Amino acid sequence: MREITEEKLKKYFEITSKALGEIKISVPENSHLRRIAEDFLSMAKNYFKDANYFYENGDYVNAFGAINYSHAWLDAGARMGLFDVKNHDLFTLFQ
Repeated sequence: MREITEEKLKKYFEITSKALGEIKISVPENSHLRRIAEDFLSMAKNYFKDANYFYENGDYVNAFGAINYSHAWLDAGARMGLFDVKNHDLFTLFQ
């Protein structure tokens, strides 16, 4: 397949939306990692907004890229222990 379908985009939006709704920063307020965790979460939210913008403007290629970047920031933060996550099916975690 060489195209990004609306169905595929909607699937990725749904997964990342669920992940964003579940994420909780796990490091304490006074930890030097708190700022990093907040930055990871901010990046994920900003890429999610970008993905929505591209999608609404019919730019499926950039929407697909942005939604994947969004989820990658969440995965990286969860894997590093910056985020507490319950649904391990939504994240790539260290085993």
